[in-house]
Amino acid sequence: MWERLKKIEEEYESLSKKLSDPAIVQDPKEFQRVAKTHAELEDIVIKYRKYKKLSKELEEAKLIAEEDEELREVAKEEAKLIEEELVRLEEELKTALIPKDPMDDRNIIMEIRAGAGGEEAALFAADLFRMYARYAERKGWDVEVLDRNETGIGGYKEIVFRIIGKGAYSRLKFESGVHRVQRIPVTESSGRIHTSTATVAVLPEVEDVEVEIKEEDLKIETFRASGKGGQYVNKTDTAVRITHIPTGIVVSCQDERSQYKNKQRALSILRAKLYEIEREKQESEIASLRKSQVGSGERSEKIRTYNFPQNRVTDHRIGLTLYNLEEVLDGDLDDIIEALIVADRAEKLAKLVAA
Repeated sequence: MWERLKKIEEEYESLSKKLSDPAIVQDPKEFQRVAKTHAELEDIVIKYRKYKKLSKELEEAKLIAEEDEELREVAKEEAKLIEEELVRLEEELKTALIPKDPMDDRNIIMEIRAGAGGEEAALFAADLFRMYARYAERKGWDVEVLDRNETGIGGYKEIVFRIIGKGAYSRLKFESGVHRVQRIPVTESSGRIHTSTATVAVLPEVEDVEVEIKEEDLKIETFRASGKGGQYVNKTDTAVRITHIPTGIVVSCQDERSQYKNKQRALSILRAKLYEIEREKQESEIASLRKSQVGSGERSEKIRTYNFPQNRVTDHRIGLTLYNLEEVLDGDLDDIIEALIVADRAEKLAKLVAA
């Protein structure tokens, strides 16, 4: 860890010199890159230098305590305070060394699909959509529905939507996986508790330049939208379905009244899916990361259970149980999300220290 910090400080000093190099200054693109990296390292270098300075002060205080009888107690007290500050700084430095996910500040595309449980699973999918929409509202983020397949009594076989807000991915990326509900369905006459599931996928929104999509690789079809939207969408071929031929991925969008807007939104979903496939390929090369329970997003994992009879929500990855189901389904997710972030950070920190 200390060797890494030393190298970071050396890199920071090298970048500081480059910022005053006329050749770098005259190249706006390179200057911006250097300045960005320099700014990213500054906070950790300041903490590291403070740690080194305090370490020297601690040595001096201990030396005074050993050699100067008159100042011994004062020096001991000062040494104690310095040691406490060093412990705090060391933890901050460890945390600062954890690599930041470059996608954290991105908007996201979420997909919720009904799983096992028929109509009840579709109703649960609708509950999850409302939960995330309410959470986004609490954060001041916007929600745009991109595509949906509704059932007769208010459920969703699937719904795809976009959440627009800085840091959306950092907060919601741990929601990927299988969510399970245990309750008496409205369709159940005998009062028996059923277990149903829905799957959630969270994809960071990516820019055009990050994923190349060739026109010849696309099969684009238009069709008449169904469901809500009035007479206009039902009489005009505004809905768009795009098939990415090399991968077989099919996406569609029908919530806009403009065929062009539906096409652009469908392309944004496709772009996110292709990016996720590429990222998973890269991550699969690092087995330890893929084995991680927190944040792995494996579709086969039942990550969370919503138990209505006991008013209970349990996140199985971190063993967290809360008894405020109604509040959680109304978008009060911060306690769960914060606990997942802390657990993820602790796991990464353990790996960092062990390396």
